[in-house]
Amino acid sequence: MVKSGKARAHTNIAVIKYWGKKDEALIIPMNNSLSVTLERFYTETQVTFNHSYNSDQLILNGEHVSATENQKIQRFMDIVRAKAGITMHALIESTNHVPTAAGLASSASAYAALAAACNEALELQMTDKDLSRLARRGSGSASRSIFGGFVEWHKGYDDLTSYAEQIDAKDWEKDLAMIFIVINKQSKKVSSRAGMLLTKETSRFYQYWLDYVEQDLADAKAAIKTKDFQRFGETIEANGLRMHATNLGAQPPFTYLVPESYLAMEIVHQCRENGIPCYFTMDAGPNVKVIVEKKNLQAVQSAFEETFETSQIMSSDIISSGVEIIK
Repeated sequence: MVKSGKARAHTNIAVIKYWGKKDEALIIPMNNSLSVTLERFYTETQVTFNHSYNSDQLILNGEHVSATENQKIQRFMDIVRAKAGITMHALIESTNHVPTAAGLASSASAYAALAAACNEALELQMTDKDLSRLARRGSGSASRSIFGGFVEWHKGYDDLTSYAEQIDAKDWEKDLAMIFIVINKQSKKVSSRAGMLLTKETSRFYQYWLDYVEQDLADAKAAIKTKDFQRFGETIEANGLRMHATNLGAQPPFTYLVPESYLAMEIVHQCRENGIPCYFTMDAGPNVKVIVEKKNLQAVQSAFEETFETSQIMSSDIISSGVEIIK
């Protein structure tokens, strides 16, 4: 028996950050988070279950992946098999349209696409909320890539209550875009998984982060409701900076940011001083993301082109739709 399914999922950028897990095994976060889903960057995955396969195999961009990566996939596929009540292994063929250089985690779109493809192949008839829970088991941020637009991941307290859902923004996402300033293409010294664990366990600033994040989330959602770009931008910018501040309080202290990161932030400040509203955010890496209204996209990109190479600057619309099945 052969069962096959194919799906496409887009990657997302957290604007109210998730930093630290309450449960490492179930990937349940310490706080709710909020993201935007990107139109330009996505993963397409086909999964084929077959009784003749002895193990799960992942082919990524035409190449077999490392044993370590395969172990992660195996664990995820074991969860899928348990849900479906089957023992069949699968061939997973995945193509990433996510430039790793852009500092975009392809794991979010990858596990969201894989969850949806498995659901299609095995006819599990899972809802988007169910898919969000399943994708979360592969990568926390993948829970948000099931949906388009603005997405909130509810931290929950167990597998059932930790899931993402789309926030109705009355199509405001169609007025916005995100610019990416690619500063460093090398892999980081501290992975996001290791960084958030060290910070949660040792940083004196971590509780301060948790104390503010709920208010940040409430402010960002209120700004979405009223389409208040300034309030939204100021909120997400402060939230991102606070997340990075927690790392400086860790033992030993560390940072993902480099001099060019601060230069990019300064250009954002200059744009605002010149009457062009835009706001930055950074994840676990040196690259800077800038949210901007589409009407000002070209002006902000031009400001960055005065300092950075054109090849270091890319942009994306925010897509309203979520994961899709490819027939």
